[in-house]
Amino acid sequence: MNGQLDKTDPEIAEAIRAETAREAGTLELIASENFVSEAVLEAMGSVFTNKYAEGYPGRRYYGGCGPSDTVEDLARKRVLELFGAEHANVQPHSGTQANTAVYMTVLKPGDTILGMNLSHGGHLTHGHPLNFSGIMYNVVPYGVRQETETIDYDELDRLAHEHRPGMIVIGASAYSRTIDFERIGKTAKSAGAKTMADIAHIAGLVAAGIHPSPVPHCDFVTSTTHKTLRGPRSGMILCRKEYAKDLDRVVFPGIQGGPHIHIIAAKAVAFREALQPSFKEYQKQIVANARALAAAVAEGGFRIVSGGTDNHLFLVDVASKGLTGKVAEKALEDSGITVNKNAIPFDTLPPLTAGGIRIGTPAMTTRGMGVAEMKTIGGLIVQVLSAAEDEGVRAGVRAEVAKLTARFPLYASRLAPAR
Repeated sequence: MNGQLDKTDPEIAEAIRAETAREAGTLELIASENFVSEAVLEAMGSVFTNKYAEGYPGRRYYGGCGPSDTVEDLARKRVLELFGAEHANVQPHSGTQANTAVYMTVLKPGDTILGMNLSHGGHLTHGHPLNFSGIMYNVVPYGVRQETETIDYDELDRLAHEHRPGMIVIGASAYSRTIDFERIGKTAKSAGAKTMADIAHIAGLVAAGIHPSPVPHCDFVTSTTHKTLRGPRSGMILCRKEYAKDLDRVVFPGIQGGPHIHIIAAKAVAFREALQPSFKEYQKQIVANARALAAAVAEGGFRIVSGGTDNHLFLVDVASKGLTGKVAEKALEDSGITVNKNAIPFDTLPPLTAGGIRIGTPAMTTRGMGVAEMKTIGGLIVQVLSAAEDEGVRAGVRAEVAKLTARFPLYASRLAPAR
C-alpha cells in the first residue's frame, strides 16, 4: 500500500487492504468479475486522471491533449484489430452508456425494440420496464424455450416480423450457450431492423475466436471492457462506418462530457494484452474450467440450467433442492466462495430471492486454476449447498478455500503491511 494514502486517508487505505485481502483469500466465481493485470491497475492510477480531453483525437476542446490523443488512438487501433470492426468509440464509461449511445444513434423515443427477457438471461438495458430502455422504448421481449432453456429463434423470428422493431438487441448476462448472431442478423435484415449485439460477457471469448463474432452480422456491437476481456470497468462500441459520425456525436457531446483518459489508457493496455497469443489459451481455459465446474456441481445432484455451458458461466437451479438463490449465495459467501443469486428461466421466485445462482470462471482462471481445481471447487460448492445451515461444514470449506487460494497468489506485492 502506498505510504501517502496511509498518511492522507488511513480509513480508505485500510478498506483497500481489506478488499485486496478479500479478493486474494476467496474463490471469486461471479461471472461478471475478473482480475486485471498490474499494468492495467497502473494505467488506471496514472496522471491521466488529471486531464480534461473533451472531444476526439485531433478535435479537442482543451489544449495540452497530445498524450491523450496518443492514448485514445492506440485504444481504438488495438480494439479494431482485436475484433476486426470498421469503427470504434472507446469513450463510454460503462456498458450501459454504450448501449444508450447506440439506441440514441438510430432510434427515437417510442420506437420498438426486441430484447432478451431479463428473467431468461437478458440484461436490464435490453428493455427492462424499470430501466431507461424500457421507459424510452416500446419493448417486445423474446426468451428461451422451456423444454431446452435455450433461445427460441423461431419465436424471435416470428416476433420480429410481427412487430417490425427498429432494433433487435442480442446478448445476455446469464446465458450459457452459444448465441447464433448470424441467424438473428438474417432475421433482422428480413424484418427491416437494425441490430445491436451486447457482448459484455463474452467479449474475451469473441476476441479470441472461441465464440462466433457478431461483427460481420450486426450494425453495432457494444461491450464492457472488464469481465472476460479482463480490462478496466468501462465500455466500448464497435459499428459499421456508415454510423460512425452519428454515433460519435451521440457519445460526445450527446450523453457524455470529458472522457476518462486514465481509463482509456487502461483499456489500451488490456486490448494489447488481449492481442497476445496467450490470451487465446486463457479463453480456452475459461471455457474448459466452466464445463468442468458445471459437471462437478451436477455430479453432486444439482441441476444445471440448459444442461451445461458453452462459455464462461452457468446457472445452478437451487430451488429444486429446496433452497433459494439468496440463501445459497449467503451460505457460499460465508464459506469463502463468492457467487450471485440469479433468476433462472421461468423462475417462480422474485429476483431478489431467485431460484438459482450464477457461477463463472474468468477470475479463477486468471489466477492460474485449471480443471483439477474446478473439480475440487465443485465439490466444495456441493458440500455447502447440501448443508446450507451447517456452520461446521462452512468452517471446513473455508479452511479448504484458504489452502487453495494460497497456492494461487493474487497481487502479492500489494498485500504488504503499511510502512
